[in-house]
Amino acid sequence: MFRKLPADLTPTEESPGLRVRGGTKYTRSQGDYVCGCGAEDHANGDNDVKALVEDYTANHGPAHRNGGRR
Repeated sequence: MFRKLPADLTPTEESPGLRVRGGTKYTRSQGDYVCGCGAEDHANGDNDVKALVEDYTANHGPAHRNGGRR
């Protein structure tokens, strides 16, 4: 039997959100987001991905759900 391949979880305009992939011994961590407001960003490396998540959390995804307030 063949196993079903995982779905592509990369955010798109039709399915906005945040995706973070941890690094391994051979690769760097990666992150992407697409927001419903049209903003999008991509980062590589632990520090840049951390900054990307902080930006998304403070200014996009969750911030839009509560009217821009934290």
